[in-house]
Amino acid sequence: MALKIALTGNHAISYAVKLAKPEIIAAYPITPQTTIVEKLAEMIESGELKSRMIRVESEHSALAACFGAAVAGARAFTATSSQGLLYMHEFVHWVSRARAPMVMAIVSRTINTPWNIWPDHSDFVDQRDAGWVMAYAMDNQEAFDLTLQAFKISEDPRVILPVMLGIEGFILGHTTMPVEIPDEDLVDQWLGERRQPYVIDGSEPLGLGGLTFPEDTEDMFYAIQEAQENAKKVVREVDEEYGRIFGRSYGGLISCYWCSDAKYIAMAMGAWSGDLIEAVEKLRSEGYPVGVLRVRFYRPFPIEDIWSVVRGVKGIIVFDRAISFGAWGPMYTDLAAGLSLYTSNLPYMANIVAGIAGVNVTSDDFYGMVKSFIDSIEEGRLTRNYFAWVKVRR
Repeated sequence: MALKIALTGNHAISYAVKLAKPEIIAAYPITPQTTIVEKLAEMIESGELKSRMIRVESEHSALAACFGAAVAGARAFTATSSQGLLYMHEFVHWVSRARAPMVMAIVSRTINTPWNIWPDHSDFVDQRDAGWVMAYAMDNQEAFDLTLQAFKISEDPRVILPVMLGIEGFILGHTTMPVEIPDEDLVDQWLGERRQPYVIDGSEPLGLGGLTFPEDTEDMFYAIQEAQENAKKVVREVDEEYGRIFGRSYGGLISCYWCSDAKYIAMAMGAWSGDLIEAVEKLRSEGYPVGVLRVRFYRPFPIEDIWSVVRGVKGIIVFDRAISFGAWGPMYTDLAAGLSLYTSNLPYMANIVAGIAGVNVTSDDFYGMVKSFIDSIEEGRLTRNYFAWVKVRR
């Protein structure tokens, strides 16, 4: 029987990991991730979770330990934030290129320096070229559900790639919401035993990470790209199946709100999407034909799903909570490049970078920015696409 309890976003992830039953958990404490693995350590100590916690000296070692466990055939999990993720970066690439299925939670925090503990998406999107499947939750229930789905996606024979899932530190990580926990036996049946096409267990000679010729290396990298494409179908299937069994599905790689009749689309990822939805609901009550497109999976980038929604719209405003210095917001860049493959007649597009370093962006702020975008088009004042870094000040 399902149980509904009040959990922080971090503890929602912990409870989902408990149900996934990894054999190995390794992590190094870093704010604001630490309470995920603290809770898991409590579960192991109490006997609720039969897993081994490896206490390591750094985040680099944490991912290295999980990598070793994964290639030996064990289900593995770790979590980190910000500088810890950057410290792991070498092994982030190792894990994907070795096609080692595992799951890692990122509780987003601004990248130093200066020292800052508040969240934006910089640490998460910084990994976009590393070959991992990447998902981001809007609330604590989705954080729980995405964690379970991540194990299923990662271990699917059509994918066999690691998955990282993100939530904003403190905004979700330390904020309590009701979360429904499904029946353990039902999760066991749905998730099943871990699947992996190779295991290094000493039973036969097998090398990993040795020198290969350029053509062979390229073939391996190409296979990762193919697996990312396969992941699009797998994500949709897993989400649909999860909805049938557990009563919650989210639309696959994206979630849409009021998109069917929208002339304008506002696009975002993460917790602040809830504030954007609230703003758009108010705009719709005032007659503005606008919808919200929320990106759930950032890699593989869901351009086919997005195109099916935005085809024929008049304008798209993209909100990025990260900046690629010297260019634009990463999600906007991906969108503009992706849409160019489908049409040369792009709609009006605006890229708003905001909320950097944890600056609070409210539904009223979103309301003003979306309204201004639509009004400027309808009144003929907008003649070209634009980029703006909006610095909200109270």
